[in-house]
Amino acid sequence: MTTLTMKEEKRLEIIQRVFRGKLTVVGAALVVGVSERQCYRIKARVVKGGAQGVVHGNRGRPSRHKVKEKTERRIVELARGKYRGFNDHHLTEKLKEEERIELSREKVRRILRSVGICSPRKKRAPKHRSRRARREAEGMMLQVDGSPHDWLEGRGPRLCLIGAIDDASGKVPKAFFEQAESSWAYFGLFCEIFKQHGLPHSIYADRHSVFWTDREPTLEEQLENKRPTTEVGRALQELGITLIPAGSPQAKGRIERLWGTFQDRLVSELRLAGAKTPPQAQAVLERYLPEHNRKFAKPTAKAEVAWRKASFKQIEQALCFKQQRTVAKDNTVTFEGTLFQIPKRSPSRSYANKRIDVHVLLDGAVEFFYQKEKIAGFDSKTAHAQGLYRTIGKREGFRYGPLSKLSTHNHELSP
Repeated sequence: MTTLTMKEEKRLEIIQRVFRGKLTVVGAALVVGVSERQCYRIKARVVKGGAQGVVHGNRGRPSRHKVKEKTERRIVELARGKYRGFNDHHLTEKLKEEERIELSREKVRRILRSVGICSPRKKRAPKHRSRRARREAEGMMLQVDGSPHDWLEGRGPRLCLIGAIDDASGKVPKAFFEQAESSWAYFGLFCEIFKQHGLPHSIYADRHSVFWTDREPTLEEQLENKRPTTEVGRALQELGITLIPAGSPQAKGRIERLWGTFQDRLVSELRLAGAKTPPQAQAVLERYLPEHNRKFAKPTAKAEVAWRKASFKQIEQALCFKQQRTVAKDNTVTFEGTLFQIPKRSPSRSYANKRIDVHVLLDGAVEFFYQKEKIAGFDSKTAHAQGLYRTIGKREGFRYGPLSKLSTHNHELSP
C-alpha cells in the first residue's frame, strides 16, 4: 500500500468533499490548484482506484533521463583510475572530449558523491569582502611585501623583489632585488624611503617572521609589559610608525596587484634589456619605476603629503640590529666571535661589568652605547686603529646580512 504525502492527503480530502456534495468540482480545482479538467480526472481515478487515485502516475518509476547504471559504473571507474585527482569540472570535460560521455557537471558531481568520491579541491564558504578605501594623503600608509619570482626567466638566479607602494597614490617609492625576504632587505628599503621622503604614519605588512614573532615574552618584557617584537618591529616602534598586520593576501590587495603588473611589464623590460645578473636587473628596475609611477599613480584626496620629518641619524640608529653584552673586566666586549677593546676615555672611568647596547648598522659598522651614550665605534676601515682583535677558535666577521654583503662588511682582524 502506497503511503500518501501531506499534499496527497489534502487532495483526497477535497475530492471526498466533492463526493459528499459540500464542494463543487470548480471550487475543488481552485483549492487544489489544478484546472477544472484535471480535477475531473483526479475524481475519476479516485472512483476507480480509491485513495491511490490521487498519487502521481510516475511515483516509483525510473526517470526517462536517468543515466544508465553501466554508464555510472564507467564514470566511477574512470574517476578512480585514469582521471584520478581531476576536479568535477575538469572530469566532465574529459568525459565529453575523450570518452564521448556527455553529462552536466552537476550530474557527474552527484554520481561521484553517491559513491564517496570527493572533489580534490576544497571549497570554503564565500565571504563578503568590501574593498578598503585608499588613505587620503600620500605618506599616511605604505604597503610592503616581497615577491619571489623567476624575474630573469632562467637567464640568471631566482630573485625576490622587495618593494613598497603608497596606499593613497599608488606610487612605488622604492623597490630592489634581493635573494630572499630578510630583515636586512627591509631595513635597506625603509632606510632609502625614509631618507628620501620621510616617515610614514603606518606600515601595512603580512605576518612574515621578519615583522612578527610568536615567541614567549622574556622576564624583562613581562615586567615592562612589552610584547615580543622582531628587529624590524622594534625599529618601527622607535620611529613611531604603526605596524598593521594583514589577515589575508586580499587585505593587502594593493601591493598584490602591483606584483601582478610587475610580473608582466617588468619581466618584459628585463627580457628586452637582456638582464642576466642582479645588478643589471636593478638598473632596469631603476629606469622602469619612474615610468610606472607616471602611468599608474592615482590623485590623492588631499594634496598635502603626510610624510613626517626625521634626521638621518634618527633613521640610522633605529634601522639597525641591536643586542646587549656585558663588558669584561679588561674593558673588552666579545661579539659574534670578535673581541672589541673599548678605548679608555678617563683614568677614573671603567665600563667593566656594565651592560651595554651593541648596534650593528647597515654598512657593517659596530657601535657600543652605555645609557644611550656612544662609548665606541668600529668599522671595516678603522678596525686596526680602534683596537680590534680576533678571539681564539672563533671565525671572523658577523653573521648579519646576506653573503653578498658580508664579503664587504667583514672586518680585517689583526693577527
